[in-house]
Amino acid sequence: MTEDYRLAFEMAPVGLAISRNRIMTDCNQQLCSMFGASRELLVGQSFQILYPSVEEYERLGLRMAPILSATGLYSDSRIMQRANGEAFWCHVSGRTLERGSPHAAGVWSFEDLSAQRPVKAGLTGREREVAARLLEGLTSKEMGKALGISHRTVEIYRARLMRKYGAATAADLVRRLTLN
Repeated sequence: MTEDYRLAFEMAPVGLAISRNRIMTDCNQQLCSMFGASRELLVGQSFQILYPSVEEYERLGLRMAPILSATGLYSDSRIMQRANGEAFWCHVSGRTLERGSPHAAGVWSFEDLSAQRPVKAGLTGREREVAARLLEGLTSKEMGKALGISHRTVEIYRARLMRKYGAATAADLVRRLTLN
């Protein structure tokens, strides 16, 4: 039976990782392929190596902890980084195994969204966060609350995104983020 579970883990159509205190203790070949790294490089490493910046890794860890504690589950779409430095959109879902200590142990899945949502412009960490929330359909006020910043600050970042993507309206920006 153990062989069946290992086979399912290895053959899953998405990247999978098992973690302890945000350190990858195991991962499947799909995750290695997605991030362009070997299992030897990833196992034993912090998830931080998959993020575009240390700040995003830390900020997201703080944001997901209360959600994992409350529900046991967390999911979002975000820009991640391959071993070669290429940024790409990724849908990440996870489950904590200890709600009282949400980062103590978890199971995480990673789905590469780059075919549907390529990253075209060089974005800052905060711009990536605002873009992700914009694609979730959140208003500036909802984004501000989720990110812990004012809605006016969100609007500044959204305006920067519109300039970078050459978008005339917020709807045009969403279209360009998803199709370009």
